[in-house]
Parts: sequence; C-alpha cells; structure tokens
Amino acid sequence: MRRLGSPFRALVLLLAATPAHAATVAVVRPANPPPVIVETLVRLHGELTSVGFATEYVDEPATDETTGRVSRSWLEQLASVRGVDAVVAIVGDIAPDAVEVWVIDKVTGKSVVRRVRFEPKSERAPNTLAIRAMELLRSSFLEIDLNARERRNQPAPPPPPAVVRFVEMERLASRTERFGLEVGGAAVMSLDGVGPAVLPLLRFDWAPRTWLVVQLAAAGLGTRPTVAIQTASAQVAQDYVVLGVGYRFRHGRRLRPFVSLAAGALHTAVEGRAETPNQGRQDEQWSLLFDGSLGASLHLHDRFYVALAAHAQMAEPYLAIRFIDAVAATSGRPNLLATLTLGAWL
Repeated sequence: MRRLGSPFRALVLLLAATPAHAATVAVVRPANPPPVIVETLVRLHGELTSVGFATEYVDEPATDETTGRVSRSWLEQLASVRGVDAVVAIVGDIAPDAVEVWVIDKVTGKSVVRRVRFEPKSERAPNTLAIRAMELLRSSFLEIDLNARERRNQPAPPPPPAVVRFVEMERLASRTERFGLEVGGAAVMSLDGVGPAVLPLLRFDWAPRTWLVVQLAAAGLGTRPTVAIQTASAQVAQDYVVLGVGYRFRHGRRLRPFVSLAAGALHTAVEGRAETPNQGRQDEQWSLLFDGSLGASLHLHDRFYVALAAHAQMAEPYLAIRFIDAVAATSGRPNLLATLTLGAWL
C-alpha cells in the first residue's frame, strides 16, 4: 500500500482550482464493468478520498460504434462541463493483456493516454493495475509541476493546501536518505525500585533500503536515581550502547511509524552509603542488553525529523541492590525507556 499511496497523490498536481474549494477528480465508471474493474475503481475512489480529494463517479456513456470505446472528445468535454480538475478513466476490453488509462488535465489542456499491461486472472490484478497505471502517469504529473514552476512569475491563483502537501511529500519520498544523526534524551526506569533517570542520547542511522535502517545508539552520563531505606541509600548510574535494525513504515509520509530490535551492553555503577556501624560499598557490573522499541518519526522542513519511541530493555545478568542481606531493588528485568530525538539525514 505504500507504493500504491504515493503515486495516487501525484494526481494533486493536476489542479487549477482556487483555495475556495477542494480539488476534484472524476472517476469514469464503465457500463457493466467486470468485478476486477469494479475493485480497481473502488481502490481509486478510496485512496483519493483518504487524502482529501472531492471524488465523484461518472457513468460512461454509449461507446463509439467504430472503436467500442468512449471518445477522447467526450472525456475532454467531461472535464470542462463538470469543472473537475482531473478525469481518470479505465477503458477498453480486458480480454487482452492491457487496458488504457486516460487522464485529462485542464491545467495544461493535455490528454494523457497510457497503455498498461494487465492480467485479469491474477488475484492481485486490481492492486497491480492501479500501481502500474499510476507509476506510468507519474512522469506526466511531475511535468505539470515543472511547467507550473516555470510559470511562477506569471499572475496565477495560489494552489490549494492539498497541492502544497503533496509536493512536499513527493520531495520527501524522492530524497536519498542514507546516513542520519540524532541527538536527544532517554528517560529510563525499572519496574522494581530504581526510579527514573534522564540520559543524553546519541544515535547514528544508516538506511540501506527505504524501509530498513541500521542504528547504533549510546546513552549515558545522566542523572543518578537513589534507592533508599531508613539507614542506607544507594545511587545508581546506567550507561548503554546498542546496535540494531529497524523497519520503517509509510516511506515518503510525514509521520512514519517504526519498530526496531537491538542488542548491546549495559554498564551499571552503584555507590552505597550507610550509617555507622554499617559501611557502603561501590560496585559496577557489565550486562548483555536486549532492546525492543516501537515509535514514530515526524519529518519536518528539509531533512530534519523528530523521533519518539517507547523501549523495553532486558539485561543479563540483571542488577540487584542489597542492603545487608535484603534485595531492595532490581534493574534490567525489565527497564522501560522513552526516547525523544531530533535528527537529520546527511
């Protein structure tokens, strides 16, 4: 659906509407369409509506007697009479291995026709047809945007907000995001007696694929929570470094959820203090650390983004804080974290 969503948004570039009304796309519905075409049109309608278009169905008229298809002049007249910003029609006999996709653009006055390979017997035929059709038309949409930029010095009404959003999303989707750097903080606490601590956080990102990111994160030198009883107390310091991989959803969108798994090392240092005659001790421990997280990144202007995530960490061996012979608190079985970072793709 990520591949399907981005090309459909390219239809926004076919706008000449003023800000007073939403962009309108007319979807031509063939007479007596087979189920596979019905499903394709439903996908078109749903996706366009979900991104803010005023979408309407138009029934196909009687076909041309010589070709068995609707005429180009009828499609062009439809765009003019209805006052819509774009017309999308799938016409032709589906028995062969291709259909035709038409787009009438009243901004440039052009009629765009593309022939798309089609396998009607495939279970994924509607999804495949929609993806192929919109990918072929993408070049035409971007050409329209380029023409609009070349005419920017000429008097013209400003584009609707939907146009601005789409152009920005297309730019985000087309950028090469390979190496990233994030700085921020992590709030850490255990579920068994060790209170919250705030740690500065540094993270390096490498994205070999648009959906895959490799991350190296380190946090430490933060606050030290105190575990106390009536006659003694202990301060706990934690530092960690992990290396992992994450899966990113909805590439090209402003809000992108992600999940990640990582492993690394946890260093815990404890400084004990006690009243006489007892004595406090200092100790430290290294543990194998496993980290799982779920979060989302919000992409801002240019290459910057903000990422918020919730983590669960397990340490082996975990830390136990003892006063005399009693365990007062443990850490690392598990620890819960919330991280907030500001990042940039370099």
